[in-house]
Amino acid sequence: QVQLVESGGGLVQAGGSLRLSCAASGRTSSSYVMGWFRQAPGKEREFVAAISWNGRSTYYTDSVKGRFTISRDNAKNTVYLQMNSLKPEDTAVYYCAARRDPRYLGTQDFEYDYWGQGTQVTVSS
Repeated sequence: QVQLVESGGGLVQAGGSLRLSCAASGRTSSSYVMGWFRQAPGKEREFVAAISWNGRSTYYTDSVKGRFTISRDNAKNTVYLQMNSLKPEDTAVYYCAARRDPRYLGTQDFEYDYWGQGTQVTVSS
């Protein structure tokens, strides 16, 4: 079992930056694929970014490419999402997720095995 705890959300003006963190505990998570998803009010949860177990591969949804960066520090069992040039449409609850199968990066929520409780990100215009 893996426990995931997100932090770093908050209120920011459009054009600003935030860095989300996801701390993992429990069974070894350094071999897991890690992902970030988000859910805006009235919308389905959507994929944001994913990173391979060794950090060498990353993948982003088109709407955040060039603005968001996913990274991980396996020594600290922590995954990060650096979000720059934030837009009001980035407003959502952001969730961290872990996938046991390291063979490929998943972009669908059913491909992930563990989830955090989420952290709210609000971008004002």
